[in-house]
Amino acid sequence: MTNEQKAIKAMYFSIIGNTCLAFIKGLAGFFGNSYALIADAIESTTDILGSFLVLFGIKYANKPADENHPYGHGRAEPLITFLVVGFLITSATIIAYESILNIQHPHDLPKPWTLIVLSAIIIWKEFSFQKVMKRGKETNSSALKADAWHHRSDAITSIAAFLGILIALVMGKGYESADDWAALFAAAFILYNSYKIFRPALGEIMDENLNEDLIEEIRNKSREVEGIIATEKCFIRKAGMQYHVDLHAIVDAKITVKEGHDLAHKLKDRLQTEIPELGNVLIHIEPD
Repeated sequence: MTNEQKAIKAMYFSIIGNTCLAFIKGLAGFFGNSYALIADAIESTTDILGSFLVLFGIKYANKPADENHPYGHGRAEPLITFLVVGFLITSATIIAYESILNIQHPHDLPKPWTLIVLSAIIIWKEFSFQKVMKRGKETNSSALKADAWHHRSDAITSIAAFLGILIALVMGKGYESADDWAALFAAAFILYNSYKIFRPALGEIMDENLNEDLIEEIRNKSREVEGIIATEKCFIRKAGMQYHVDLHAIVDAKITVKEGHDLAHKLKDRLQTEIPELGNVLIHIEPD
């Protein structure tokens, strides 16, 4: 199974899971008199839209290179991630606004059975986070990792809702707003999580150097190629699920131009074979 297929399969898992959970949370929040659960349902609804965006981004980012896009379409992934962050910020703002209104106007206590619903949701969302994050790491997809963090943020907001409802039920009359304070906390966490998702995507767009481990691996693999004495400059930029590399390789100054050319191709083939996530590899030969 290719990286693209793994990523798409993970996205369908997210979309189906979030759709079911949004429906369950919405019903439980409405009939269980819990705004924290309704806030959770709102976040899950935005997660569905975000997951569809990520799915589109992954498919578009993996289109092959063409005349207008010689390095491929990988940069579509972080751009889609920015849109996902926009959805998260919007949902957090709506949740915070409604929470503040509800705090000012006390309502009835939540129903005890909502705690059972939330317990199941927390377990499922943490499982979803682990599953999607594993795929994100396997495929080097920033958008897939962003979607995984949606699941983790959903789990934490559900924990906040659980605690808010529990406090309201245990403390009784006068503590009805604990449920709403939990929703407000959830909104703050969503905003914080939005920054955590946004920051690496911005680094990808700006070609920020965040790949020291990969650079070291490339240098080590290069020195294993007969005829390559050492490496000098090594620049990496990430685009979608691939890394494009500019590498300066040091060779014997006395070899012919053709021998240097053949060595460059040999090195490029070796790197792309042993490090499959590499896309375009440009080798510049330097004399020793």
